[in-house]
Amino acid sequence: MMAVLAGAIANRGHRVDLVLGRVEGNMLGAIPENVRVIDLKGGEVLGTLGLMLRHPGTAAALLPSILSRNPPWILACAPALARYVRRERPDAMLTALNYTSITALWTRRVEGLDLRLVVSERNTLSQRAASGAGSLRALPGLVRHFYPWADALAAVSAGVAVDLAEILGVSAEAVAVTFNPVVTPEIDRQAAEALDHPWFAPGEPPVILAAGKLKQQKGFDALLEAFARLRGRRPARLVILGDGPERGRLQQQARRLAVDVDVSLPGFVKNPFAFMARSRVFVLSSAWEGLPGVLIQAMACGCPVVSTDCPSGPAEILEKGLHGPLVPVGDDVAMAQAIESVLDAPASKERLRRRANDFSVERSTDRYLALLLGD
Repeated sequence: MMAVLAGAIANRGHRVDLVLGRVEGNMLGAIPENVRVIDLKGGEVLGTLGLMLRHPGTAAALLPSILSRNPPWILACAPALARYVRRERPDAMLTALNYTSITALWTRRVEGLDLRLVVSERNTLSQRAASGAGSLRALPGLVRHFYPWADALAAVSAGVAVDLAEILGVSAEAVAVTFNPVVTPEIDRQAAEALDHPWFAPGEPPVILAAGKLKQQKGFDALLEAFARLRGRRPARLVILGDGPERGRLQQQARRLAVDVDVSLPGFVKNPFAFMARSRVFVLSSAWEGLPGVLIQAMACGCPVVSTDCPSGPAEILEKGLHGPLVPVGDDVAMAQAIESVLDAPASKERLRRRANDFSVERSTDRYLALLLGD
């Protein structure tokens, strides 16, 4: 999302840098050519400790995270970030992900940097903090301490905005709902690309599709249970795109449910839209989200959808079930029934595409630029 937004802002004549703690990962190829990449190279632990010793008052709030079992490494990027800002003198900075935002806010305060700083909240923070330990559980307190230092606060959905406002003790109106730039002009082209997968050949059983990092948040265990129920009643296949720590456990679960021959986990794919355009149903099974882009992207490809009614985003995207069924989180019985109902009576592809266009790059860019420029 940040790569897409950076490219869209650059297309409007602004100089845009994408500042990364580390230049690595599957999405590097998605960064537009008109966006310069800045590599902070993982940071400097000693330099950050020096900053903390010089500013113990502001650093004290960071101690619970730093002393946790898995301290956030991005905090070590503070000295490199300060040098970048002094050298390049950007007018404004947009931050995403909690510890990245906290690092930027703290660095600006202790180094006295002159730039506008907008924080974008990407997820339902209370759910994320409750799901983890150590540095994750420390987040609500840190957010209450540091986020008020921002010039503006944005959230990717109304549900995320309400959640963040409750944590901060402010009105929801203090957080600007600013959707992600999900639907790009390239989606149609990528959706039309050939897909070399035997399960999508004519005459094959319908394919149910899901996508996301293979981790607990995404609820793929409940999806497998739902698929096993569905598979007991009719022929079908399940493809889950993505990779992550839960791969082995999900494969074991598929074998235990005796559906492993009809379940495929192909890992990360560069073009998920070719899969979305050819699948009969896309399922979002998450326990929580911020604004699930894959759900919107599936709709943009004309793929009928089923989603959990998780906090936050799906109910807003689907307009309380108008564009696809919403089911309770973790309810595999309801999920199986919803998938079957969509297989039997899919939504109009054109109506799905029209709704997805509400999350277009152009609309999103307008909103983010207004926040960054202080309009």
